[in-house]
Amino acid sequence: MKKLNSNLQALYTDLQQIVAPGSLLCNEPLAAHTTFKIGGPADIFVTPQTMSQLSQVMAAIHQADVPLTVLGSGSNVLVLDGGIRGVVLSLSDMRETMAAIDGVMTVSAGYMLKDASEFAYAAGLTGMEFAIGIPGTLGGAVFMNAGAYGGEMCQVVSKVRAVDMSGHVSEYTADELAFAYRHSRFHESHEIIGEVDIRLKEGDKDEILALMEDLTQRRQSKQPLEYASAGSTFKRPPGYFAGTLIEQTGLKGLAVGDAEVSQKHAGFVINKGQASAKDVLNLIHSVQARVAEAHGVNLETEVRIIGEDAQN
Repeated sequence: MKKLNSNLQALYTDLQQIVAPGSLLCNEPLAAHTTFKIGGPADIFVTPQTMSQLSQVMAAIHQADVPLTVLGSGSNVLVLDGGIRGVVLSLSDMRETMAAIDGVMTVSAGYMLKDASEFAYAAGLTGMEFAIGIPGTLGGAVFMNAGAYGGEMCQVVSKVRAVDMSGHVSEYTADELAFAYRHSRFHESHEIIGEVDIRLKEGDKDEILALMEDLTQRRQSKQPLEYASAGSTFKRPPGYFAGTLIEQTGLKGLAVGDAEVSQKHAGFVINKGQASAKDVLNLIHSVQARVAEAHGVNLETEVRIIGEDAQN
């Protein structure tokens, strides 16, 4: 096991005073924390559970001047085989609050989108049905302005409370969030989303449930949920669908090692078992080159690629 340098060791000691023992790990393999089941180790892996802990953790990391990477549930991300230096902060245990008052849901960023969608249904609120099948946490969904089936987070988010690099908490209204396609202000500000207000409307519970069940069935029938993946691999190019272009180029089933273009939906690269990040990247580059050659369209990755290559 790799030994932490003195700066990281001092930070690790400080973090022990802030979070519970099980919430702080050293040299933690990130394959265990990503939906792709791929990724080398994080020097330090920390999972705060409350806004107060998140604020204190951020202040300690800032004071130590150590690199920081943030993960939600680990979907929509490919961690390279060498892992991530410094601290990986996971929001997956940030589940302090889930409440609904007068049509506004207040939800901690670590809850899965599916949880938030189901809570809205239980409260008789409509507007979150589109999110039932989107993998990942609420925080990650707001960060990416995630969407599906005609809905996007920008349509329902009314406020966000976030923590900056020094541990300061700020609140932003919807018009301050700079939402765009798969984008929010947090791409530039690097603040960490801790809690979200979602404004919904009262609806008919039977109709809400029927739509949720329909969207779930559509997703299960079309997406390769039986395999590990990061979700949609490529952004939708203007005027096209990435999966359709890849299928038309004859690339379904194309593989590098255990990384494969899904036979079920060509927009997904899947891990059939022991794929490395290097396998996935080589496959992505091959798909991009062949689609560009066949159609003149440049596919951009929707999956965030983070970390460093394995050292030989």
